Amino acid sequence: MSFSIAGKTAIVTGAANGIGLAVGRQFAEKGANVMFADIDEKRLVDELGEQVDDSNVRYFAGDLREKLTIANLLSATIDAFDEINILVNCARQVVSSDPLDPDDDSVMDLLRQNLMPALRLSQHVARRMIKQADGRDDEQVGAIINLSSIAARRTHPDLLGFSVSSAALDQMTRSLAVALAPHRIRVNAVAMGSVMSASLQATLKDNRAFREDIEDHTPLSRIAGPGELADAVQYLASEASGFMTGQILTLDGGRTLLDPVAAPAH
Repeated sequence: MSFSIAGKTAIVTGAANGIGLAVGRQFAEKGANVMFADIDEKRLVDELGEQVDDSNVRYFAGDLREKLTIANLLSATIDAFDEINILVNCARQVVSSDPLDPDDDSVMDLLRQNLMPALRLSQHVARRMIKQADGRDDEQVGAIINLSSIAARRTHPDLLGFSVSSAALDQMTRSLAVALAPHRIRVNAVAMGSVMSASLQATLKDNRAFREDIEDHTPLSRIAGPGELADAVQYLASEASGFMTGQILTLDGGRTLLDPVAAPAH
């Protein structure tokens, strides 16, 4: 089976920095048409620069919490590339929370930020994939990949909202996988341990003790680079994983093999 994604069209959200940017760039380098989507237009322009003029790179700026923005993103992608074959939901936010504060709205906020845009965009993209596959006998109609976290399975009191939204994203992945399997659309997720995202990089700045704490609780004793996450996403997007759906692929350096609940889980 091939790991190739050349000639496919992908939407990558959260693509202005960190992991989303790494995924989008790798996809473009491997020959895919890529729509980089993010709320931060200035950062998109700064990062992509002259690439935006390339035949296989476009960007879209907007708040995907808004339904109209999702519709506009789909329209922009179809206008640029005619079809959509891959969706990578990379946009996510990590916020600390107080699990005993009834006025703390982080659970609702992160469900609104991390879950609902991924769900709505997946639904709209899936409908488009089904429509464009009508009458075609391609073995694989499309692939949807969600970015989740091992926080969905670990207990860390300060990450209640993030943990709940990650667990919800995992279940969304499984539910959509079953619903879309008859249409030959696969849905999987990557549950990350510590990958050097933009937010983690900012958190670790001038905090050597925190970095060492993460490394001490990771059997491979390091933090993964964004490119390693991009490799896993490419695998899930390609025909090499053609018989794989509804799975949560763990990329954590062995972190979930260990016990301590106090270990950081970003």
